[in-house]
Amino acid sequence: MMKKTLITGANGLLGTYLIRELIKDGEKIVGLYRNKLPTTLLKDELDQVEWVKGDILDVSLLSDIMQTCEKVYHCAGLVSFNPKMASQLIKINVEGTANVVNVALASGIKKLIHVSSVSAIGRKRNNATVNENTKWEENANPSVYGESKYLGELEVWRSHYEGLDVAIVNPVIILGVGDWNHGSSATFKNAFNEFPWYTEGVSGFVDAEDVARAMVLLMKSSISGERFILSSEDKSYQSLFTEMAVAFGKKPPHKKVTPFLASVVWRLEKLKSFFTGNDPLLTKETAETAQQKVYFDNSKILSHLPGFAFKKVSDSIKEVCGKYEMQMKEYK
Repeated sequence: MMKKTLITGANGLLGTYLIRELIKDGEKIVGLYRNKLPTTLLKDELDQVEWVKGDILDVSLLSDIMQTCEKVYHCAGLVSFNPKMASQLIKINVEGTANVVNVALASGIKKLIHVSSVSAIGRKRNNATVNENTKWEENANPSVYGESKYLGELEVWRSHYEGLDVAIVNPVIILGVGDWNHGSSATFKNAFNEFPWYTEGVSGFVDAEDVARAMVLLMKSSISGERFILSSEDKSYQSLFTEMAVAFGKKPPHKKVTPFLASVVWRLEKLKSFFTGNDPLLTKETAETAQQKVYFDNSKILSHLPGFAFKKVSDSIKEVCGKYEMQMKEYK
């Protein structure tokens, strides 16, 4: 019987792109999802996945699933910069990851690809270039999210020392078609709604399809015990948001957010969050990160996967904006 491939967090942005890549290879996929099935997959694509509702905190469920699997893509995780979510971030991103690798070891999983983040290396490094050898420093990423992803990586490295073949990917900001009310996809919604503000910060950006392709190639390879930054190119937030707005035929951002103004806004958001109970739109960490000019070295993945190349960010923006526009026409 053909062994299956497990994707945790299969209903997330990256999970859906990964599903499409694995369908091309004729893989038998088990998709673990927590709340609802993804809306960005076609019915035919949804039908080619064995969907299991649950989460990575359920060790018994993970054990049952992995008995029939030989490969695992661990995409599940919580992304939040809200200090109130600290305990949940640690529970899901650290304890949940420990559960996944422990069960993988016990089940004889052939190989595991773990989705981490450049936040696990540290994104608050103004005018610096980050690579895979950059050491974790707490003051380089003061967010609990970054710490949780770093500690989650330690669990993966532990499992490798205990005999599990693993590779870790550290994507920068991912561009793709997902739920544009949340995560990195929300930047497209802001551009469509003509959000007027921009910062002069710089970060790396990468197409979701490229991340999925790199993960599949790493799984097929003999590479183990390595981590890889996945970044197409570095861009300023201003140029990114401007390209998104232009692709939508909208007005580009035109009001600069200074460090002082950002410091005022995150404090106001913190106060508003206290009274409403909602997540703040801006936190101290995200306000500071948005002002940083951080560059990411992608040479390692390119040297380890000959023939692999990243899509240009400008092409990704045009493609994603076009797909969002198609979705909006279909809903009308």
